[in-house]
Amino acid sequence: MIIGLVVLAVGIAAGYYLRKILAESKIGSAEEEAERTIDEAKKEGEAKKKELLLEAKDEIHRNRQEFEKDLRERRRELDRLERRVLQKEELVEKKSENIEKKELSLFEKEKDIDKTQQDLQLILTQQLKELERLSGLSSEEAKELLLHNVEQQIRQETAVMIRTLEAEAKEECDKRAKNIVSLAIQRCAADVVSETTVSVVALPNDEMKGRIIGREGRNIRTFETLTGVDLIIDDTPEAVILSAFDPVRRETARLALEHLVSDGRIHPARIEEMVDKAKKEVDQELREVGEQAAFEVGVHGLHPELIKLLGRLKYRTSYGQNVLKHSIEVAHLAGVMAAELDVDVALAKRAGLLHDIGKAVDHEVAGPHVEIGIDLAKKYRESKEVIHGIEAHHGDIEPQTIEAVLVQAADAISASRPGARRETLENYIKRLEKLENLADSFAGVDKSFAIQAGREIRIIVKPDEIDDLESITLVKDIARKVEQELDYPGQIKVMVIRETRSVEFAK
Repeated sequence: MIIGLVVLAVGIAAGYYLRKILAESKIGSAEEEAERTIDEAKKEGEAKKKELLLEAKDEIHRNRQEFEKDLRERRRELDRLERRVLQKEELVEKKSENIEKKELSLFEKEKDIDKTQQDLQLILTQQLKELERLSGLSSEEAKELLLHNVEQQIRQETAVMIRTLEAEAKEECDKRAKNIVSLAIQRCAADVVSETTVSVVALPNDEMKGRIIGREGRNIRTFETLTGVDLIIDDTPEAVILSAFDPVRRETARLALEHLVSDGRIHPARIEEMVDKAKKEVDQELREVGEQAAFEVGVHGLHPELIKLLGRLKYRTSYGQNVLKHSIEVAHLAGVMAAELDVDVALAKRAGLLHDIGKAVDHEVAGPHVEIGIDLAKKYRESKEVIHGIEAHHGDIEPQTIEAVLVQAADAISASRPGARRETLENYIKRLEKLENLADSFAGVDKSFAIQAGREIRIIVKPDEIDDLESITLVKDIARKVEQELDYPGQIKVMVIRETRSVEFAK
């Protein structure tokens, strides 16, 4: 028992020392592993530090190069501006010299005139004395005799003039009476015009009007410039009015304004983006309307561009009559009559639907709408029979086919039915189109927009062709040509707008 206890104690002691030795060896190996890991981390840190330093130096070098490049460009721009200022200073100096020379010349001429007047006065005095000597009358007696003779002559001439003036007054009264009556008739048509040239856009609140106007009016100016539509903001609660004679342009402006109001972000760049988006939406709508019209009539196989032009007729009126509805009506009438006469119904409908297609672009292309329609039909490869129906529908040439005669008759029926057309609105639209075409005829004009019911025209010029001084001359030339070639009541405000944009991207 004692021996067993001794052996057990010796075993326990031996096991303790053995575990101690094993633990010390593990701790030593762990310390070596930790030291090795620390050394590797230090080496990796040094390498990463060197890489970051190299990248930072490269970035500094690139920034320095970009800065130097920008600095060189700014210096070149400053040099160019300095040369331009020097040129203008030289021009001003030359003008000043010319003015001084002209002032000296005028001063000399004034001296000569004064001297000539003195000589004339002396000659008149001498002649008066000579006349008194020859006539034997004093100046007062001669004056009385002359006045008596002149009085008798004036009385005779006055009697003749009174009779002449009375006759002219009667003629002028008749002419003015006719003008007054015609102006009164035109003014009575104002309600009809306003219904077809304005659109009302609802606003969520009146605070939106201030945002639409923008700081110093920059938003409303940008909107009107991009769309060519007059934006009227008055006391009407929660509503603004869009005014333009071109319905396509007005519809584009209406969609763009509704998008801006719903979005809430209104600034020039956003306005430009929304106007472009609205133009795409209107183009899509024109295509869908044209397809619907062709489907309704039963005409198939039209060129996509003709489909789009048909859609534009929805926003075109002729004497107050919607041209698209008129074209559909003519197609139906021609088709019915063709069926009764047992001739080609499809041809009659096709020619009837396309007979006024030229009116879709007649404000952009010069010439009668018949000739424009013929050119469009030829361009998009319509048949000779359809082209003949288009060119004969106004009787410009003699119809050679029964279908052409039917299109002519259907056009007359649709246009002459009671309440179909109004003469005043058509003349009004043509006057606005003529005003825009007149402005577009000048060199350097990019776009022109007739607004305010034809009382104002805004002209956008190309800034690289027209400078500020030339724009002053241009607006006077346009105003003078408007006065010479157009008849209009009141006055027309001509405004030339020149805008230069510089765009750069920050990277």
